[in-house]
Amino acid sequence: MIEVEVKARSPPDIEAKIAGLGGELIGVENHLDLYFNSPFRDFAQTDEALRIRIKEEGARLTYKGPKLDSETKSRRELTVRVDDPKALESILESVGFSRAAVVKKRRTKYALGEAVIAVDEVEGLGTFIEVELSGGEDWEAQKRAALDILARLGLAESIRKSYLELLNDAEGR
Repeated sequence: MIEVEVKARSPPDIEAKIAGLGGELIGVENHLDLYFNSPFRDFAQTDEALRIRIKEEGARLTYKGPKLDSETKSRRELTVRVDDPKALESILESVGFSRAAVVKKRRTKYALGEAVIAVDEVEGLGTFIEVELSGGEDWEAQKRAALDILARLGLAESIRKSYLELLNDAEGR
């Protein structure tokens, strides 16, 4: 699956703007994201990510491939449910993977047509908005739709860096 995603810094009135477009509240989640680096290649150099996400409904392991374009964070994404995230972390470390970082956030999710709009309060970084769509073969159309939603929210400048990259920048890594 291709995850089409655009991100921007969030202005204080963003939730009213989302509601003004017809966005409907889905819910609020707390995410604990554990990022890992590979013993085989440096994911920061290859623009990949391997993450265990732990939230109220359970945990998932996600691989994210390199970004597919220069405007968005669109990339191939593979995700599986995890019954025991601590055991999975131990397995990854046992075969040479190392924890690269931890990202904590509170996510408020809205539905707008086929899009999910997330307002993320990221510990150590501030508040962001992400517009996400699932793209198939015609992910370019989804990309245009995501960028259009961002523009309709009055956010012209998108951010291509992940929260992990932004945290590393903030910490001088």
